[in-house]
Amino acid sequence: MVLIRQAQIWDIAESKVTSEKNYWNRRRFLKTLAGAGMAASIAPLTACSNRSSSAKTALEATLNLPEIDSFRKNPAFANLQRPITDRKLAGQYNNFYEFGGTKTIWIDAQKLPTENWQVEVTGLVKNPRTYDIDQLKKEFPLEQRIYRFRCVEAWSMVLPWIGFPMQKLLAAVEPSPKAKFVRFTSFYDPEITKGPGFHIGSLPWPYTEGLRIEEMANELAFFAVGIYGSELPKQHGAPLRMVIPWKYGFKGAKSIVKIEFVEEQPATYWNTIDSREYDFEANVNPSKPHPRWSQATEKFISTGPGLSWDIKETLPYNGYGEYVASLYS
Repeated sequence: MVLIRQAQIWDIAESKVTSEKNYWNRRRFLKTLAGAGMAASIAPLTACSNRSSSAKTALEATLNLPEIDSFRKNPAFANLQRPITDRKLAGQYNNFYEFGGTKTIWIDAQKLPTENWQVEVTGLVKNPRTYDIDQLKKEFPLEQRIYRFRCVEAWSMVLPWIGFPMQKLLAAVEPSPKAKFVRFTSFYDPEITKGPGFHIGSLPWPYTEGLRIEEMANELAFFAVGIYGSELPKQHGAPLRMVIPWKYGFKGAKSIVKIEFVEEQPATYWNTIDSREYDFEANVNPSKPHPRWSQATEKFISTGPGLSWDIKETLPYNGYGEYVASLYS
């Protein structure tokens, strides 16, 4: 029997519990507001109204993005025996810590500036280059791949990404034999990427992620520029993000501005914060529990309009073992 569960407003997963450090940071922030006489001037009803208006605007921005005209559907990544997650749900249940620590960051993420986007490719390569995002789309033929997405928080989706294989970029820039790793850096501007209410400034910004060169060369490794037939919404990491379907979702750096080929394993955001909970490799592994919860099952989010899920067994390498298991033998 499949268990269908409707989330309640009071039903909060342990993975979302505020850390002790963040709790006291927020306490200090509120105390400062009170001391300055600001707390008494807060108008809750106006704030709720403004938030509702912002959500409506954000939703319109998410659902009315330009369609991508030219891409092929890759039949090798089309049938996962699971339904594609509802577009609206997928756009409203996200992590993007530059904009806050809740799942409603999709509203605040609309502040991300994506005009005139450039991506610098540098480091140990024969052909370093700075790409305009439109150049990337023209130079590397686009395709749709329907991939499983598995979060380390033990929820999952199925998403129809549009983009191009990372191995295409590798061939274009020609890494040197000394290049053993690749570091990906996300956009960061402390004046723009602020979570609502307060900003956790002590975290290791900007967001960085990394792969071994062999992982980047694997046929599954993908750069996404679109989803659901349209350009990427900002909360999904517009205009360019990593998609590494056999790894936990935090390996998929969003809003990439720099790709650097390096000799040594790079420091990465979550691994720097807590290497015990977020290792560099981060392959989906049901038999290796997170220190605070099991990874043996996952909450698969598929249909709208309300947030609901059914419980699935977690697959080794998120079901992509035939493609990647040899990388770790």
